[in-house]
Amino acid sequence: MHGQPPPQWHGAPHQYPPPPRRSVGAIVGICLGAVAVLVLGLVAIVSLNRDGNDHVANAGYSTLPSPPPSAELTPSGSASPSSSTNPFPTSPTRAPSSSSGPQKILKLGDHPILQDPSAGLQNRVCTLPQWQSSQQAAEAFFTAAGKCLDNAWGPFLEAYKLPFIPPALHFPTGASFETECGTIQVGIATAAYYCENNLYVPFRGLQTDQYGNNPGVYLALFAHEYGHHVQEVAGLMDAAWQKIYESGQNSPSGLEMSRRKELQAQCFSGMFLGAHVDQGGTVSRDMYNKAWNDQETRGDNTSRSQDHGTNAHYASWWRAGASNNRIADCNTFSAPSSAVS
Repeated sequence: MHGQPPPQWHGAPHQYPPPPRRSVGAIVGICLGAVAVLVLGLVAIVSLNRDGNDHVANAGYSTLPSPPPSAELTPSGSASPSSSTNPFPTSPTRAPSSSSGPQKILKLGDHPILQDPSAGLQNRVCTLPQWQSSQQAAEAFFTAAGKCLDNAWGPFLEAYKLPFIPPALHFPTGASFETECGTIQVGIATAAYYCENNLYVPFRGLQTDQYGNNPGVYLALFAHEYGHHVQEVAGLMDAAWQKIYESGQNSPSGLEMSRRKELQAQCFSGMFLGAHVDQGGTVSRDMYNKAWNDQETRGDNTSRSQDHGTNAHYASWWRAGASNNRIADCNTFSAPSSAVS
């Protein structure tokens, strides 16, 4: 059972200017000076017209990382700037099956997808139908969002020779629904649910009476659950649950591993929104900003649990993915315990 997160959850990496060029003459210097004045003028105009809640620069990378020569090779180490020595032993890779196709890699902090400090999601256009708080409209919204998430994460995972398949979407309408993980009761703690390649979104759990017309909040929630599918396909999910079962699901180390798993899904959700905001589709800056601000309202402080992370960490890991769009920044499994409490 992959867990039942409460309904909780921006993305754009900082872009760096090109290196300065040396002047080769007075005329060139004058020309460059004139260009600089024009650029500064344009920046000032853009700044004056920018939303006051703008948190980050433009998002994402236009190209995927080059895959390692073999996804089964042991990586050189974690590239996460916030990481420390991995407190958990290395998980073994899954033994090759008779299939010659791509295989999951059962690793945690040393998983190949977490090693490249330049790896992020491609900037893409994501076009979603207008949000309306009804069962039919929500199904259309999340179905379209699922396609955008498939298009974002599918090529990324396939570049690492991982066995990507889209999750099956389900929209339960009753007071409970059946999954391979058991019977799930719909309530304020079940805005969305992931289990074994299946993603469930019960409209009654979205609390639309509270959140109203805030599609950014719903999209971030959905992208969080899809983040669990990324973990599943990559092998991170199986490796994490192996550790949880070994430690005991309600033991301190088991709960910490659960938080690492959930906070990584948070970071993956932020990466998705960051890579798609302001790209010409319908993921707008307003949606992004509202999702950004909403993260502080969710987490263990709100749900009174110990398996998702404090509200502050729930927000900070989402914002790390949203601000930088670097998957290495989502290496919760190599982060110190103080960053995943």
